[in-house]
Amino acid sequence: MAHSKNRATDGKITYPPGVKEISDKISKEEMVRRLKMVVKTFMDMDQDSEEEKELYLNLALHLASDFFLKHPDKDVRLLVACCLADIFRIYAPEAPYTSPDKLKDIFMFITRQLKGLEDTKSAQFNRYFYLLENIAWVKSYNICFELEDSNEIFTQLYRTLFQVINNGHNQKVHMHMVDLMSSIVCEGDSVSQELLDTVLVNLVPAHKNLNKQAYDLAKALLKRTAQAIEPYITNFFNQVLMLGKTSVSDLSEHVFDLILELYNIDSHLLLSVLPQLEFKLKSNDNDERLQVVKLLAKMFGAKDSELASQNKPLWQCYLGRFNDIHVPVRLECVKFASHCLMNHPDLAKDLTEYLKVRSHDPEEAIRHDVIVSIVTASKKDLSLVNDHLLNFVRERTLDKRWRVRKEAMMGLAQIYKKYALQAEAGKEAAKQISWIKDKLLHIYYQNSIDDRLLVERIFAQYLVPHNLETTERMKCLYYLYATLDGNAVKALNEMWKCQNMLRHHVKDLLDLIKQPKSDSYNKAVFSKVMVITRNLPDPGKTQDFVKKLAQVLEEDEKVRKQLETLVSPSCSCKQAEVCVKEITKKLGSPKQPSNPFLEMVKFLLERIAPVHIDTESISALIKQVNKSIEGTADDEDEGVPTEQAIRAGLELLKVLSFTHPVSFHSAETFESLLGCLKMDDEKVAEAALQIFKNTGSKLEESFPHIKSVLLTVLQHKAKKGPPRQAKYAIHCIHAMFSNRDTHFAQIFEPLHKSLDTDNMEQLITPLTTLGHLAMLAPEQFAAPLKSLVANFIVKDLLMNDRIPGKKTTKLWVPDDEVSPETLAKIQGLKLMVRWLLGVKNNQSKSGNSTLRMLTAILSSDGDLTEQGKMGKPDMSRLRLAAGCAILRLAQEPCYHEIITLEQYQLCALVINDECYQVRQAFAQKLHKGLCRLRLPLEYLAVFTLCAKDPVKERRAHARQCLVKNINLRREYLKQHAAVSEKLISLLPEYVVPYAIHLLVHDPDYVKVQDIEQLKDIKEALWFVLEILMAKNENNSHAFIRKMVENIKQTKDGQCPDDPKINEKLYTVCDVAMNIVISKSTTYSLESPKDPVLPARYFTQPDKNFSNTKNYLPPEMKSFFTPGKPKAANVLGAVNKPLSATGKLQTKLSRMETISNASSNSNPSSPGRSKGRLATVLSNHTNEDILMKSPSETEKPSRGRKRGAAANQDDKGQESKPKRGRKKAANTSTDDAEDQWGEDSSMAEATMETEDEQNSPPKRGRRGRPPKSAASKDEMPSKGRRGRRKTAPPADEENEEEQEEEEDDEDDAGSENMEVKPKGRRGREADTASDSVESTPQKRRGRPPKSQTAARKASGGRSRAAANQEEESEEEMGIAQQSEDEEDEAMDSSPKVNEKKKVISKPNY
Repeated sequence: MAHSKNRATDGKITYPPGVKEISDKISKEEMVRRLKMVVKTFMDMDQDSEEEKELYLNLALHLASDFFLKHPDKDVRLLVACCLADIFRIYAPEAPYTSPDKLKDIFMFITRQLKGLEDTKSAQFNRYFYLLENIAWVKSYNICFELEDSNEIFTQLYRTLFQVINNGHNQKVHMHMVDLMSSIVCEGDSVSQELLDTVLVNLVPAHKNLNKQAYDLAKALLKRTAQAIEPYITNFFNQVLMLGKTSVSDLSEHVFDLILELYNIDSHLLLSVLPQLEFKLKSNDNDERLQVVKLLAKMFGAKDSELASQNKPLWQCYLGRFNDIHVPVRLECVKFASHCLMNHPDLAKDLTEYLKVRSHDPEEAIRHDVIVSIVTASKKDLSLVNDHLLNFVRERTLDKRWRVRKEAMMGLAQIYKKYALQAEAGKEAAKQISWIKDKLLHIYYQNSIDDRLLVERIFAQYLVPHNLETTERMKCLYYLYATLDGNAVKALNEMWKCQNMLRHHVKDLLDLIKQPKSDSYNKAVFSKVMVITRNLPDPGKTQDFVKKLAQVLEEDEKVRKQLETLVSPSCSCKQAEVCVKEITKKLGSPKQPSNPFLEMVKFLLERIAPVHIDTESISALIKQVNKSIEGTADDEDEGVPTEQAIRAGLELLKVLSFTHPVSFHSAETFESLLGCLKMDDEKVAEAALQIFKNTGSKLEESFPHIKSVLLTVLQHKAKKGPPRQAKYAIHCIHAMFSNRDTHFAQIFEPLHKSLDTDNMEQLITPLTTLGHLAMLAPEQFAAPLKSLVANFIVKDLLMNDRIPGKKTTKLWVPDDEVSPETLAKIQGLKLMVRWLLGVKNNQSKSGNSTLRMLTAILSSDGDLTEQGKMGKPDMSRLRLAAGCAILRLAQEPCYHEIITLEQYQLCALVINDECYQVRQAFAQKLHKGLCRLRLPLEYLAVFTLCAKDPVKERRAHARQCLVKNINLRREYLKQHAAVSEKLISLLPEYVVPYAIHLLVHDPDYVKVQDIEQLKDIKEALWFVLEILMAKNENNSHAFIRKMVENIKQTKDGQCPDDPKINEKLYTVCDVAMNIVISKSTTYSLESPKDPVLPARYFTQPDKNFSNTKNYLPPEMKSFFTPGKPKAANVLGAVNKPLSATGKLQTKLSRMETISNASSNSNPSSPGRSKGRLATVLSNHTNEDILMKSPSETEKPSRGRKRGAAANQDDKGQESKPKRGRKKAANTSTDDAEDQWGEDSSMAEATMETEDEQNSPPKRGRRGRPPKSAASKDEMPSKGRRGRRKTAPPADEENEEEQEEEEDDEDDAGSENMEVKPKGRRGREADTASDSVESTPQKRRGRPPKSQTAARKASGGRSRAAANQEEESEEEMGIAQQSEDEEDEAMDSSPKVNEKKKVISKPNY
């Protein structure tokens, strides 16, 4: 080689054969031609050709001269570069060039030529490829390791290759580039930061998106050189992350992006970097923590990532950021959850607890994203999420923010549709999420109209998709209805009712618009607009839009016609869709993409369009029911027992017969219903009768062939069918046939003549039928009815006890154990009351006689003859029937005015009856009458007496009823300003005088100055005043104070000359006054108006008498704790106990005690179940309230102080008169036989088959039992839960008929009374109910100690069991808290104070 160099010094250049000298003296074309030959020569040479190597050494040196390296022609440069590459190959391992500068120039020159690789379509591309291949294979650039400027050469090479790589290159180009670059990294001594940046910059997202091939090249390079390059990468991140030296690289700001990319390329590249991230997660810099969290979210969540299992400390540290103080950090963690759940199901357990906390986060966006994460994972695969995660979504359906609630509800709806309707994951998955349909419908009972509209939309799109074919849609609805729980069924019924009502309102508006304009027209239209507005979101803004719609309807006949078609009873589902499209198209404008007016119209159309039910749908539904009856349906496949499916189907048809009666008008439908009438199942036949009654108005003329068959069946049912079927048969005839008088006579005469008290069982149906005939046709049968009542009902039936009752200590037995004689007597009482309600006048004084009879029953504890033959359960039934009968008569003005104050007081005391079921049913009946505004205001005061009920849910129910009725009346007054003259009968504050009157005449209030009795009075008054004073509207506190002051200037209207009664009156007034003063800061202001006192209850004030004396003993002052009354939340009543005095009072009320392990356990609670008291829909008056679960733990209520003397004895009070023993004036058996009236609207719900069995003491009187009465084995059973059948919404003309239908539901069986528990608790109730009994209430306060001991001994549930029940209870509502309570209670902590809600049922 030394010899070669000597030759080179000669300066003579030897060219390959055929190649002349290459110099600047020849043309470019000739130079290219000669260079090509040189290239060919060098290509053919190999390293072993020593002679040739020596021969062409000078040529090699010549080709590296500046003349060629800087030649302007690219073809020349390319050919020279190819020659140089081959020269390096041939002369390897030592190059013929010794000067470092020359080597640098040569390699920089070659690098510049590699840019030609960019154009893959160039004619010279193959030569460029040859150049790349050559230098890569030979690793020519490794020569530069010894050069000082090697870094510059390598960096420029890397940059060039990353710049030229593109999608036109094949795999070989990519491979050679990687080979070339990897050799530099792997065989070099170090990798400079600049060179590293040249590689890493291609991983930065911005560059990555610009040149995907460069990213792939860098990725391949890093994978190839992972082990060699890892120390330099680690050093880079250490400098930036730990030392904060961001100046070391321009990529410092992209450090987290790079970590992610490097981890995805090869996790080994970051073995030493990841621990640094744990440190960064705890940084004090919010933005830095956020960046690290974003990075780790992607790393942990990546599909094939094993980072969580490989680096558990980092995973745990990351989970800790779910509780970060910085909101964006928590938000990022939550967003990551869905990817993690989908890609790493094994981490779901770790995530669950953290998501639980974040589902209660104070930030709305975080709670929202928790829902999104869980729902997204669920929709991908239900197995990815556990039940706990789905429950978080369930909880958020009750969030205080609409956005979160909406997301949760829509998420659940989508999950339900995918896995339950479409069954994408099989039956097990469908079963797992079967609760969703119930939960979504429960939300319909939220007060927010937005919630209710969303439930309607979800029902139409997800639960029963309206776009399904009719048969499939009805099948879906059929099985949905059959599998819903009781509360969800009521919610669905309520939804249809609300939509139907709104349809009627829109129809009324259309009818009004057709009338000529006038002042009355404008008022009527405005009134109807306001009603419609209240049924749409954001009434404040919507009002203007509804006005605009009314104007459009006046001007645009086409829109009006379409809307008339839409609200027409005969509109089909397909017509409805067309009408909605036409109306929205007409009102929409392409120029206004955002049109609030159109959005409002869409909301309205969505609510009123009949997208599910039409004549075709009803026909398909009937066919589905028939399939179940015939046994050809898929009931078992759908998981529904056939019997349950048939009953549910008939119930569904019954409900739809109220809302869509015209859709039933087809021969096929009526014939199918006729077949149902002949079935043995009583429930099915009852439902069919009700459907006929609701839909058969035109049957007589349109379907005469069905009429003749039906009439025969109805007459048979009325004479010999079960009592409820007999009742419905009479109403069917009344509603469907024109010559009803003839048909009634054909039924009345034989029944009237065949009445016989010798066979009581055969007497019940005739009495039921005659009672309804008496109400519907009182004039037609006036004479025989009067004789029937006086001679048969009173003398023969009620005044005789033929069969001695069973001797038992129980106060209540299931329906099937009630004696036929008692049932007949109850029907006899009902017949009397129904007759009076049909007559509607008291000209013959029959009303007075009936009232005396009813109060005589109450006074005698239910044993009218007082012969002692009746059993205690029978007496309870008759007391309940008599009390409810008085309530029914009080709803008729002509009878209300003849009810004496003594009779009113006796009726009120039924709510303190010793039998739990009597109290429960009476309270429900009372609440219904008040909600309809049919019962006078004084009956609202009856709930005051519930303050000392020993059963928590009875107190809660009473408070709930007070709240509902007070709110209802206030709302009514706001909407009906013209009724101001009736203020005394509507203004809730006017209940105070009646409450004072009842407490003054309370038989338990004996000693005027007795502290314990006054504490009872105080609790009872606060029971109602707390709700009245929650809002100081129109300075109502001052109005109440003025009213109490005025009462104190009068005398008692019942006993004006009795000084003791008057002293009681003034004492109770002082108690009320002290409550108002202690709880209000505005009581001393001027009263807005002068209160008017009821004249029957108080005498006219004596102007010469100024009663300023304080009648309270000084010790009472300590019991009036100052403080503002809490807002009277409807839901608030549910979860807090209503305060009772501390001392165990000796009360002779008809009450039972709690005698179970917990003081919250209800003897025959309407549900040891999920049911809870809650808000009822404020704009629907025909509602019931179910009971709160007794299993809930009782929390002390704030602002309520229990009496101090909690454990004092009750000695010295044995002489109190017995409650309920006071007889009405002039009551006698002879008087009771005069003339009588109508039906006692006995408890709508008859009692549960396994109710509480109350065991009074074995002594001659009710009331206070001996102390030994309570024993361990006399404990109440847990009640069952059941769904009551509801009555139709009442039109004005049908209201009485509706009441009758509700009243007689006591014949329907025990499910109407109690709430049946589900699951484990239901089984507990079944096992416990047979042997467990309870004692009557000894006092009206808390149960006595002996009973508490008995409870502890034998009735208790374990704490674990109680906790389990608590956890399993379903939320039915969200507490409507005042603003300060809401913020305090909201989700800033893991525990959300969402109070539960019991659903009121729509009146169908």
